[in-house]
Amino acid sequence: MPKIELELVGAGGEPVDFWRTVNSHGLNDLLPNRIDSVERTLELTLHPGPQTVVVRRADNRTITVEGRAPRQVAAAVRHVLRLDEDLAPLYSSLAEDADLAWAASGAGRWMRGQTVFEDVVKTICTTNCAWSGTVRMVSALVERLGEESDRGRRAFPTPEAMAKAPLRFYRDVVRAGYRAAYLRSLAKSVASGKLDFEALGADSELDDDEVAARLLELPGVGPYAASHVLMLLGRYSRLVLDSWTRPTYARLNGRKATDAAIERRFRRYGPYAGLAFWLYLTRDWVED
Repeated sequence: MPKIELELVGAGGEPVDFWRTVNSHGLNDLLPNRIDSVERTLELTLHPGPQTVVVRRADNRTITVEGRAPRQVAAAVRHVLRLDEDLAPLYSSLAEDADLAWAASGAGRWMRGQTVFEDVVKTICTTNCAWSGTVRMVSALVERLGEESDRGRRAFPTPEAMAKAPLRFYRDVVRAGYRAAYLRSLAKSVASGKLDFEALGADSELDDDEVAARLLELPGVGPYAASHVLMLLGRYSRLVLDSWTRPTYARLNGRKATDAAIERRFRRYGPYAGLAFWLYLTRDWVED
C-alpha cells in the first residue's frame, strides 16, 4: 500500500505529539475516525474520494499516511491534525507553569474534522445526553448518509446528503430527539449556501466574541456548544465549562471552585486560556 511521510512539526517549529493530538478530545473517537489504541494508529476517511487512510507515528518527528493515493489527502490529514497551527507562543507560557510545563513537549493540538460543518454537527450531538447517545447519533449519520470509501468505510455525510434526509430519519433512525429538526435545518442552510461554516472558521477579521455570537444564533447551539466549537476552530480564549470539566477540575485542584475562580486561574494565558484549562484536565488521558 502506498505511503507518504509528514513532519510532526508545528508552524512555529514546535514539536507535535501525535498520540496526544489523536486523544485530545472525545469527538476524535467518533466515526468516520477509528482509533486503534493497541497499534496506536488513526484511521481517517477523507475527501477527495472518499479515501480511507491509516496514520501512524514513524518516529518522534514523522508520521506515515498509508492508503490508495495518500498524496491526494495529505493536505486534509495536515488540516485534521492541525499541523499548520503555531502553538509556540503557548509553549513559551507553559514552561513557566509547574502544573502545565509537561505539555510544552507537543500536547495541546485539538484534532478536528475535515469541515467545520462536521464539528458543529458532532458537537450538537454531545448536548444533554450520555456519551452512548452521541455515539449512536453520529454513527447513524455516517453509516446511513456517508459516501463509501475505497476500503468500504464511510465519510462524514455532506450537508447536501443530510439536507435530503427527511425529518423522520433524524427522529426514528438517528434518534436525535429534539436535535432532529436542528440538524436538518443546519444541513439545509449550509447546502443552500445561506450559511457558510467554512468561511466563518477562516475569517480572521472576527474576534472570538463575534464568532461566539454567530454560533449562538444557530439552532441547537448554546453556551457550551459555542465554546466547544470555538476550540475546534482554533479559538482558545474561552473555557469549556460543563458537567465534566467542572468536577474534574475540582478533583485535580483538591477543592471546588466557581467558574469565575477557574477563569482567573487561566487568565494569564490570554488567547490560549481555554486550551491551557483543557490541558490541565486531560494530562492523564495519555501516559507520559
